[in-house]
Amino acid sequence: MSDRIIGQVKRVNGPVIEVMGITDAEMFELVRVGKENLIGELIKLQKDSAVVQVYEDTTGIAPYDPVYGAGMQLSVELGPGMIGTIYDGIQRPLEAIRELSAIYIERGIAVPSLEREKRWHFVPSVSDGQQVSGGMVLGTVQETENLVHKILVPPSDSGVLKSVVAEGDYTVEETIAVLLLEDGTEKPLHLMQRWPIRVQRPTRKRLPLDIPLVTGQRVIDALFPVAKGGTVAIPGGFGTGKTMTQQAVAKWCDADLIVYIGCGERGNEISDVLTEFPELIDPRTGRSLMERTILIANTSNMPVSAREASIYTGITMAEYFRDQGYHVAIMADSTSRWAEALRELSGRMEEMPAEEGFPAYLPTKIAEFYERAGSMESLSGAHGSVSIIGAVSPPGGDFSEPVTQHTKRFIRCFWALDRNLANARHYPAISWLDSYSEYLNDLVPWWEQQAGPEWFADRTEIMELLHKEVRLQQVVKLVGPDALPDTQRFILEVCTLFKNAFLQQNAYDKIDAYSTVQKQAKMLHIIVTYWQRGSEAIKGGATLVKLRKMKVYQDIVKMKFSVANDDLSGLDKIEARLERAMDQLEALHA
Repeated sequence: MSDRIIGQVKRVNGPVIEVMGITDAEMFELVRVGKENLIGELIKLQKDSAVVQVYEDTTGIAPYDPVYGAGMQLSVELGPGMIGTIYDGIQRPLEAIRELSAIYIERGIAVPSLEREKRWHFVPSVSDGQQVSGGMVLGTVQETENLVHKILVPPSDSGVLKSVVAEGDYTVEETIAVLLLEDGTEKPLHLMQRWPIRVQRPTRKRLPLDIPLVTGQRVIDALFPVAKGGTVAIPGGFGTGKTMTQQAVAKWCDADLIVYIGCGERGNEISDVLTEFPELIDPRTGRSLMERTILIANTSNMPVSAREASIYTGITMAEYFRDQGYHVAIMADSTSRWAEALRELSGRMEEMPAEEGFPAYLPTKIAEFYERAGSMESLSGAHGSVSIIGAVSPPGGDFSEPVTQHTKRFIRCFWALDRNLANARHYPAISWLDSYSEYLNDLVPWWEQQAGPEWFADRTEIMELLHKEVRLQQVVKLVGPDALPDTQRFILEVCTLFKNAFLQQNAYDKIDAYSTVQKQAKMLHIIVTYWQRGSEAIKGGATLVKLRKMKVYQDIVKMKFSVANDDLSGLDKIEARLERAMDQLEALHA
C-alpha cells in the first residue's frame, strides 16, 4: 500500500467524502482516508477535486484530513485459502478480524485476505525456459480433499519462464517462478494474484449454454431449468422462501464451487447461513459443504458502500475459479439491497434520480453484473462457467418495481415465488404460471439423452394442463366443481396430483430432498400417462370416482417418498400397474 498523499478531505456526507487538492490520482483508485486509514475508492474526478466512497464508518473524519492513494484499483486477492472462508464485502476475512477486534469490526483494521503464514504444497507443471501466456497453469495446490487449486499465470502476462521452484511447500507471497516478460523485465510470480473487482477477467470465447445446472429440485429442473453459465432471478416478497430456495440449490446443485453473497440482508438471516452452511453435508462427497463454498457476509447494518462492492467481489472470485475450468454458481441474496445501496450513494452524490429514486444508470449496473455470467473457454483452453442466481426482494411483492423489471431484461430464467404457495406450505413456492426459462430449447437434447425422448412432450403436456386448470378454477369459483363434466374435473384432479406428488418437495426427507433427472422424468411420465389413459377411459364411460379408487393412484401420490434415486425399478413397477389398471378399466366399459 502506497502512503503518498493525493489530497485532503473537504466535505463528509456519510460514506461519501469530497476531496480537494487532488494530485496524481485515477478513477476507481483504492485510497485510505484520515489517520485511521479508512479504506475507500475514488469514484469521481473533476479538475483538482474528487469524490471517494468509504467502505467503513466515517465518524470522526474531519476537513483537511489526509487522503492516501494506493496506486491500484480496489482488488481481491486470488489464491489458495479462499475456499471455506467468510469474507465481508471487500474481502476482509471476518474470522481473522474477530480474533483481533472481538465483537465489532474496528475501523481501519487491515487484515490480509489470504493467510500469509500458511504453507501450501505446490506441484509445478511447467519448467525453466518454457514459453507461457496469460491464463496458463503453472502448477497445482490441493486446497481441499476434493478441489485442486490451479495456479495460473496472470491474464495480462506472457513471456519465458526464467526459473521455476521445485515441488514443495510455499506461502502465497513466496516466489514460485520468475517470468521474463517480452519487454525484457523480470516479474516474480506467486501462488496469489490480485485482480480489480470491477474488471471482467478475459476469456478466449463464449460457449453455448446447452448443459443444465442440475439442482435436484423438480419444479426447477423439469419445468424451468437453468443452464450452466446461465442467469436466474428469484423475486418474491418477505417470507416466500428466496433464501431457502437459494440454499437448497447451493446444497444440491452440481456446480463445483458455490459463492454465496449475503448482500444487505438482515443479520439474523446471514448468521443462519453462517451457522448452517458449515454443518451441511455435501451429498456428492459426504464432507462439509464449506469445502466448496466461499461466503461473503455483508449485512444491512454494515457500511452501505461495501454492500455495493460485495457482488463485484463475489463474481471476481467466481471468474477466477471459472478460469481454472470449474463450474461456479453464485447465490446473490439480494440484488434489491445492492440496488438500494446504489440509490443511497447516488443521492449523497446529488445525482439526478430516476424511477423510484434509483439512479439512471441502474439498468447498466444490473446488466454489467449479469453479463459476467456465462460458459467460457478460458485463456488456457479450459471449459468453465459462472451461473448467477440472484434473489430480488420487491417491496410488497410488487414485481412491477424497477429492480425486478430491469433484472428481467437481462436474465433468461425467472423463478417467481408465490406468497399463496408459501402460506400453504408448498415448497419450493415457485409459481408455475409466472415463471419461465428461455434455456429450455437449448437443454432439450441433453434431457432427452439423459432422461428419455418423451421428456419434452411430457413437460409440454403438463404445462398445458396447468394453464387449463387456471381457467377452470375461475369457473369453479362461480358455479362449483359439481357443475363441470368429468372430463374437465379430471383436469383439476390431475393438476392437484401433479402439484402434490411432483412439484411439492420435502427438504427434510432423505429420499425427497433431491431427485435425479432420471427419477424426475419417470415421475413426470407416470403422471402424464395417468392423464392420457384416464382421459380415454372417461370418454369410454368410466367415472372419475373409479379412477380415484384405483390402488395404483395412492402409489403415484407416494412415489416421491417411496422410490430412491439409486433404484428406479419401483417407478417402472408403478407404471406397469397403472397400465394394467387402465386396461382393466377400459375393458370393463368396452
